[in-house]
Amino acid sequence: MMASLETGRVALGAMETGVRRVAVIGAGTMGSGIAAHFANAGIPVDLLDIRDADGGAGPAKAGIARQLKTAGFMTASAAKLVKPGTIEDDLDRVAQADWIVEAVIENLDIKRKLYARLEGLRKPGSIVASNTSTIPRAALVEGATEAFKRDFIITHFFNPPRVMELLELVIAPETSTQVEQTVRAAARHALGKTAVDCRDTPGFIANRIGCFWIAVAILEAARRGLSIEEADAVQTVFGIPRTGAFGLMDLIGIDLIPTVWGSLADALPETDELHAFDLPKWDVAARLIAAGALGRKTGAGFYRKNKDGSREVLDLANGEYRPQQALAPDALPGGGRDVRALLADDGPLGQYAAAVLARVVAYAATHGPDIAVETADIDVAMQLGYSWREGPLKLAEKAGLDTVCASIESLGLAVPALLEAGPVDRTSPKGEAVSVAALLSGADEIAGNPDASLRDIGDGIAVFEIHTKMNSISPAVQDILEQAVARAGAGYRALLIANASPRAFSAGADLGHFYSVIEQGDFAGLHRFIRRGQELFLALKYASVPVVAAVQGVALGGGCELSLHADAVIAHSEARLGVPEANLGVLPGWGGCTQLLLRTQAGGGTGGPLAAAASAFELVRGAYVSGSAPEAAEHRFLRPGDDIVMHRDDVFSTARARAIAMADGYAAPDRAMIPVTGRSGWLSLMSNVRGAVAAGRLTETDARVAGAIAEVLTGGADGDPSRLQSEDDLMRLECEALVGLARTPETRDRMGHFLTTGKPLRN
Repeated sequence: MMASLETGRVALGAMETGVRRVAVIGAGTMGSGIAAHFANAGIPVDLLDIRDADGGAGPAKAGIARQLKTAGFMTASAAKLVKPGTIEDDLDRVAQADWIVEAVIENLDIKRKLYARLEGLRKPGSIVASNTSTIPRAALVEGATEAFKRDFIITHFFNPPRVMELLELVIAPETSTQVEQTVRAAARHALGKTAVDCRDTPGFIANRIGCFWIAVAILEAARRGLSIEEADAVQTVFGIPRTGAFGLMDLIGIDLIPTVWGSLADALPETDELHAFDLPKWDVAARLIAAGALGRKTGAGFYRKNKDGSREVLDLANGEYRPQQALAPDALPGGGRDVRALLADDGPLGQYAAAVLARVVAYAATHGPDIAVETADIDVAMQLGYSWREGPLKLAEKAGLDTVCASIESLGLAVPALLEAGPVDRTSPKGEAVSVAALLSGADEIAGNPDASLRDIGDGIAVFEIHTKMNSISPAVQDILEQAVARAGAGYRALLIANASPRAFSAGADLGHFYSVIEQGDFAGLHRFIRRGQELFLALKYASVPVVAAVQGVALGGGCELSLHADAVIAHSEARLGVPEANLGVLPGWGGCTQLLLRTQAGGGTGGPLAAAASAFELVRGAYVSGSAPEAAEHRFLRPGDDIVMHRDDVFSTARARAIAMADGYAAPDRAMIPVTGRSGWLSLMSNVRGAVAAGRLTETDARVAGAIAEVLTGGADGDPSRLQSEDDLMRLECEALVGLARTPETRDRMGHFLTTGKPLRN
């Protein structure tokens, strides 16, 4: 389903959830972020807040501007779907909403007064959801009508809403079945969230355990005299992001300690162990707050970044900043990768690690059954809400339950019954799509080598999967792709290009192989490598069976070009597609220039072939990489018939279903013929390049690459506006241009620099 180009694309399945319009009340960081993410799915939103001093919708407009600045919107055009307004003047707009999200200040009286107004305005059956993280559902709906209670639910989002996959739900027995079903469907298909069910307890799951972990990790480090660097390094061994606890507190904002940890402590009984780790009363935090050192938003907190880029860290002993010291690889037992080795060490770091892990695991196992409807969701919540590689219970199993239980006892704590029962049962179905890794590993292999495989997954569908680092395309990958092409129609009736990696569909050509060929001066070999890729990609495009690409993570360079030759693409909303080759001193050589030119021409518009060439030229010369799949669609890396799905786990199953649907009665497309502009077009495309070089905006190498790109897009030296060219004609130009650029020392230097540093070189 498509929206207009001005407002972007509607995510697959979003409108079918029954949520076709949303109202968000409260345009702060969370409220505006939630509104932006609904708009990312193509759903119109009314964003309401209080009036500004002039009686206008200033706060709501500021919320939209904030999300544009912080990339809460996947595209700038999505912001047009969010209509600002005020609670005082525009609350009646909620009558059009299928889902009303309340995200106002955490004040029970204010929320209840708002709900009373909503009762007389909203349409029957519309969902009313609070994003509260501290107030129980029972308190929120006290005194409300039975109809309101049936339609009311807590949907606790995590910040930033676009990025964080977790959505905590609090559903009461009185909650309408229809409301529950609609919220679950919209959470997945419109918002890309994984919903977990929480009991109506303070902090729900993730923040209850996460706040306890942060408090324990920080205060235990201070009590034991560890440095901030040491403490945060220990957390990473547990599979926690590199920020650690202190770095995460800087990211969250140290000023939130009194409110978040304070309110959680106020809501919990005195017997709760959080009271033994009273972060709001820690004198170091109090001094930082008083000094305005609140973390990243003020430039200083536990860590401080100087103007010259150097980093400092707070010395917990004297309260002064000092240069940050990186830990040596052998500073942590087990090299920082082995949690069992760390826990077995009797030194300060091992003892600290054992104490933190024991307390957090004991807390999670003690309270888990009371805060989570399904015990396994304790781990899910920490994985998705706090980005832990594994949750606390799974981590305890990995570290050894006997070891962790012994540490718990050594601290004078009782071993929770949940741990005594052994490993947690994680088989409870939650309706997720089939595991891609499990499906592919169990499928029969038709052809394969260490770099790639072709597998039969049933229903006449074959899957071509790359196994290299970042799924880069090597000569061995081409070997299996060649077999896949040869078996089309005989060995299978549809081909799916997919893998189980969340990081990369394919990062492009194997740059190591590419660079080694250049270093050896084997330009004939480079020519063969490029031409073979072109021929295989064109064979895929015109195969006798449909080809569907399941794109998630990055699809860059040759990986993007591979997707450009598929009949259909199913892309995760956060997929990043693009052609960054110009940064390396070359151009897309596997049909990227050609296919982008074709797609731009097919998109219509005024200006004819020159305008289309100019559009493609700016993308390729600018080394464009999208920030999202909807943004890629705006630049025609995805076509109107390609689908965007919001939940990563749905990409493969949706692509598989598309391949099956396309297989019956499939006919390959007609070969494309391309109008070109010739030399006059080349001169037009290059008209501003020399000026940019003179102004210092482009280098001579940039200009050389731009000239080669323009050569391809305008049909080369023999380009004739009166004669159509084939895709193969232009792709041969791509190959010649790429090999020519590869011969230059500047391109060799760019590639070598990128392989060494991972950063582009401007030479």
